[in-house]
Amino acid sequence: RPEEKQAYEGALQMRKAGLLRRPREKLAVFRSGAVKLEKALAADSSNGEYHFLRLIIQEHAPAIVHYNKDQEQDSQFIYRSFRNLSPAVQKAIVDYSRHSKVIRLERIVR
Repeated sequence: RPEEKQAYEGALQMRKAGLLRRPREKLAVFRSGAVKLEKALAADSSNGEYHFLRLIIQEHAPAIVHYNKDQEQDSQFIYRSFRNLSPAVQKAIVDYSRHSKVIRLERIVR
């Protein structure tokens, strides 16, 4: 699916931005990735996997990029859609929740 490819490319670009050296290049790559991920979310806003990707990025993005305002909304969406996600994504969420400040394991496994 094109949205899935776009969502993962966007998330990977944002992650890659953290590995670059020049601040201007970091910001450009991060923003380009953010646009891709947000377009994928706009095309399929009911996809819990995309919300999970965005939440991971938001939790680790530096404050200067101002990419952190949807954490609460995404976490609530993940809790609601958890049972409908694939087993691989469910496992990734459970594993991630062990060190996340936003996703709590006890809220997932009710």
